[in-house]
Amino acid sequence: MSDYQFLNAYTFANGATVKNRIVMPPMTERSAFENGVVSNDEIEYYRKRAGGVGMEITGCANVSKLGKGFEGELSVTEDRDIPQLSRLAAAMKSQGAKAILQIFDAGRMTNTAILRGEQPVSASAVKATRANSETPRKLSEHEVEKIIKDFGAATKRAIQAGFDGVEIHGANTYLIQQFFSPDSNRRRDQWGGSLEQRMNFPVAVAEEVRRVADQYAPRTFIVGYRISPEEIETPGIRLDDTLTLIPRLIKSGIDYLHVSLNKAWQTSLNDSTDSQPIIEKIQKVVDHQVPMIVVGQLTKPADVEKVMDAGFEFAAMGQELIREPNWVQKVMANDEKSIRYELSPSDLDELGITEPLWDFLKGPFKDAIHITNE
Repeated sequence: MSDYQFLNAYTFANGATVKNRIVMPPMTERSAFENGVVSNDEIEYYRKRAGGVGMEITGCANVSKLGKGFEGELSVTEDRDIPQLSRLAAAMKSQGAKAILQIFDAGRMTNTAILRGEQPVSASAVKATRANSETPRKLSEHEVEKIIKDFGAATKRAIQAGFDGVEIHGANTYLIQQFFSPDSNRRRDQWGGSLEQRMNFPVAVAEEVRRVADQYAPRTFIVGYRISPEEIETPGIRLDDTLTLIPRLIKSGIDYLHVSLNKAWQTSLNDSTDSQPIIEKIQKVVDHQVPMIVVGQLTKPADVEKVMDAGFEFAAMGQELIREPNWVQKVMANDEKSIRYELSPSDLDELGITEPLWDFLKGPFKDAIHITNE
């Protein structure tokens, strides 16, 4: 068997042991039913990818009805969601992977059609700078507090469904990031204004999730947080803002930090003179108080081992695990030459790729996923 560092086990401070350092990150697969209930196709998709990785994280599951961001999205808003979520968790854990449910609220990154006639909501009534976006309604203070509780309720359902943990989705321009960003948050109450006040919502969500986990879950239940370090908008989140938030998140009790980047080693989007990778700047602040998950176009074993060499604890592979569910198994068997780095339409049934996911992949991700033979 290969002696790569990424094949070594890792034990969290809470005692949870992960069999290796490879993570399947949360990815949109658009295969849930219209009401957000997990479909059998979805269960099989995750089962096919659960054999090799140490941790498997679901695509995002909305914690409130107004938090739905797209069709085919998972829901964890009601107790009726628990039975199929239980089947999903069991499939993900069936071969030794840790099963993590990602929980989120889309905020303004949705539309009236998806919300069945309801207006999108956000920190402030500020429209996103993307095509076809709608102006959201500003959440009242009572509604903000209710959404925080919704994250806690979703965590309790994840525990009841048998997941090994949850990942709080504080990245990719969704609601938690909207509260942290001076672009989308123009409030002048406890939830907005200064950087200190804009940190209140993400920290409150993390604290509520931790509180529920401590009350209802085993000690080894994992609470992660996914973060986007920067925004290109002006005003927008800058790296210094994120480096101020991270210690607050660690203090709230998260068990890992997942840094959402397009390329693992990318540098600042806003300062072209800065040549230091963003993950190195974050690593200095985190200082191994919690493990970090690095993601971003990691494909080959050498790419992943470079992350380990740099002292990071986990590496996440997204696009590569779509087209090669047995990546880890092939590395362990010294059979790297058979690893699939391209996706052919003839592979779809074997890979469990549903028609909604296939349509999604053929869109903006066609070049990144390396689709061939069309």
